[in-house]
Amino acid sequence: MAAPHTHQPDILVEAESFDDFGGWVMDSQFDLEMGSPYLLAHGNGVPVADATTVIDTPPGLYHVWVRAKDWVPGHHPGRFNLIVNGKSLRPEFGANGQDWSWEYGGSVLLGDKTKLALHDLTGFCGRCDAIFLSRAGEAPPPDAEQAWRRALRGLPQTPVDMGSFDVVVVGGGIVGSAAALAAARLGDRVALLHNRPVLGGNGSVEIGLRPRGITGPLIEEISQRHSNGDLHAESLLRAETTASVFLEHTVYNTITSNSRILSVDAREARTGREIRLSAATFIDCSGKCILGLLSGAETLFGQESKSKYGEGLAPTEGDNYIHHGNTVFFRTKMTDTPVPFPNVPWATEVAKDYSNLGGQLVKPGIENGPGPVVPPKGGLDASTSLRRRMKGPLTHFWEYGQRLDPYTHGEHIRDHLLRAIYGTFSNVKAKPEYNNLQLEWVAFVAAQGEFHRYMGDYILTENDIRSHKQFPDGVVNNDGAFCLHYPGDEDAKYDFRLKYWEWDERDKQPYEVPFRCLYSSNISNLMMAGKHISVTHVAGSNTKFMGNGGQHAIATAAAAHLCKKYKTAPRGMRNHLQELKELCSRFTGLDGTNTGDGSIKSRTKL
Repeated sequence: MAAPHTHQPDILVEAESFDDFGGWVMDSQFDLEMGSPYLLAHGNGVPVADATTVIDTPPGLYHVWVRAKDWVPGHHPGRFNLIVNGKSLRPEFGANGQDWSWEYGGSVLLGDKTKLALHDLTGFCGRCDAIFLSRAGEAPPPDAEQAWRRALRGLPQTPVDMGSFDVVVVGGGIVGSAAALAAARLGDRVALLHNRPVLGGNGSVEIGLRPRGITGPLIEEISQRHSNGDLHAESLLRAETTASVFLEHTVYNTITSNSRILSVDAREARTGREIRLSAATFIDCSGKCILGLLSGAETLFGQESKSKYGEGLAPTEGDNYIHHGNTVFFRTKMTDTPVPFPNVPWATEVAKDYSNLGGQLVKPGIENGPGPVVPPKGGLDASTSLRRRMKGPLTHFWEYGQRLDPYTHGEHIRDHLLRAIYGTFSNVKAKPEYNNLQLEWVAFVAAQGEFHRYMGDYILTENDIRSHKQFPDGVVNNDGAFCLHYPGDEDAKYDFRLKYWEWDERDKQPYEVPFRCLYSSNISNLMMAGKHISVTHVAGSNTKFMGNGGQHAIATAAAAHLCKKYKTAPRGMRNHLQELKELCSRFTGLDGTNTGDGSIKSRTKL
């Protein structure tokens, strides 16, 4: 039975605290954007089983509000009922034409035990944040601030102190998992904070990409998959006695002093419990530059102009807003019998007549699968001007949000891509030969693209990579192609598809990444690894690969260890570079010796 969240005469029931989610799923990826995790009825057109809970309620008459969202106003595809003690309240929630808002559900007479059920009506992403019961009949505050939620849930107004660690890693993708695992194996007390229920980020079972770039033994170990597709990362970290893993925890605040982070605050999705973790060193592996934005670090965003660094792949005119967008993956299959699919005019508004389901995720770790295609009468795939490269079935061609703020429009970007996929599926299903086609799986967690990047003491450029520039503090290698995504024009017919994709393999040789790209220029104890290190937009199109980010992670974990040993900040590693390189080599399988050609000499793994 769910613990009652009471503050007489009011009761708040957070949907994510329900006893049984039924067929609903908890969606916590937009906590900082919309204020809370919520339950999502993600049934791909088939209504999901009820989510249920039982709460204690002092007997009496209560007024009921439900915080929900009509995610396609005018069509209301995500409708649901709230059932109280077996009786459905009259409104269909998620149908009021509003973004996240409280909807009044009427009044109910309750006894001392109350059963609540969320009853999905459509299977198309109905969403419920919370249920508010008021004896006084006063409406809840429109913004549902955290202080108000904490008070009603009986939670302390200040985070619980979880103590101090040698290093705190934020973000549990493959990059963050590598940083935490390397730190633990060096004997450091490390805490890993991750906002999802599973580790791996874009490589997790929720999304399914495989690491590219340089991997090496540690990344290969982390990236092995269990039979259900989940990565080995969590089991490896749980086996380390000095590692603490906090899943479903969103970092929302930092405490700083004198340009130094003292601690971070994080909120657990299911309970709302807030914790505070202190450390000497922090490593941001979120990919979102989240610690930097919270602590006032200097950052970069958008595209630099060609003239700024002389980069051949840079645009003539730079900007501070175009970036790689997000992607939603999916998979279809043919069955032995016909499979119905509802009419989805709200989805074909986005998909229009697009009828190509290529670019599927075959299974976690295997991308770019083919899919059913209905030959078009015109449009994108029939265009003679379409470059040949764009006709392949690649997962990342389903991309959106390149001109939107990725921090405040994440839910909209994900929803737009869902509409594109559902609408395209409906268009294909209209052909009799695809009567048996079924949506086997559609991700509700988007593969994330580009966010802010940190400014370090050095900004790596395209020319540095092409020339294999050698650096005195070159600590790890990266490899792979420049992978640049170009969106269509703002009025493009199919705005959920890339216009062009640059895949420039250079000379296919590895290059050095200087340690100065891996720590903040103005927050003294903050390091970073992954797609948001100190690079230009063009250079970042290569350093962003998860395998490459794992190398950054190893270097930052090794540096954190030496910072503790020598009681210094990351910038002080300039006095300990050889030791840093040797320590990195324990996990990369490289000996840290320059060969003179911009690569680093391999050696036997220790």
